[in-house]
Amino acid sequence: MLELAAFVAAYPVLKRAPYGDGHPVLVLPGFGASDFSTRALRGFLRDRGYGAHGWKLGRNLGPTSENVAGLVRRLGELRERYGRRISLIGWSLGGVYARELARRFASDVRLVITLASPFRDLEATNVPRFVLRRRQPHPDEISLRAGLRAPLPVPATAIVSRTDAIAAWRSCLEDEGPSSENLEVDSSHLGIGHHPVVLLTIADRLAQPEGQWKPFKPPARWPWPLVPRALTAKSPPGGH
Repeated sequence: MLELAAFVAAYPVLKRAPYGDGHPVLVLPGFGASDFSTRALRGFLRDRGYGAHGWKLGRNLGPTSENVAGLVRRLGELRERYGRRISLIGWSLGGVYARELARRFASDVRLVITLASPFRDLEATNVPRFVLRRRQPHPDEISLRAGLRAPLPVPATAIVSRTDAIAAWRSCLEDEGPSSENLEVDSSHLGIGHHPVVLLTIADRLAQPEGQWKPFKPPARWPWPLVPRALTAKSPPGGH
């Protein structure tokens, strides 16, 4: 609720975010959530000129064969509709999906942004076990998990928070590389998708010309936590 209130209060500032080039953006919700949870984020992106879309697969209950097929189909639909590469934004478990889509269909993906997504260790969360039991596993989940940490063939930005309270922030970090980065914000897990600093950061990342990705550079004289700060993935995933 704090992040949502901040989103409303900061809207005049958000309208000053860089305007995009109109390319498509697919936004994927977290575990147990639906497109309703990403509505504010997608509305902001549309206001900035992007073709922002939800996944249209209902509530996210895990990487079922139906969801996997649906994601592939949705990516193909947007690729055909726009004739352009697609940026992927995934919140929590949605970020795990986004990374794997980018790995499998790199020629169709422009960049990936994950929001508090524990792809390095899916068990490094405070989600109650009775809730996790509702998550339906992928048909080949052992093989899937084995490759989740591997670097992506497209630019990737991981946005994480030490105050997440659900996902261990170290489990959400990208390996260091020429086209990957980790940015820390001060946010809760459930509010990171409409946190004003996160939205401004997303707008900055998406506004880069295709093929000219560079690491995030904060505006001069803007201190943390009004802007994100860079992190490294040197520490192993685990606690907070």
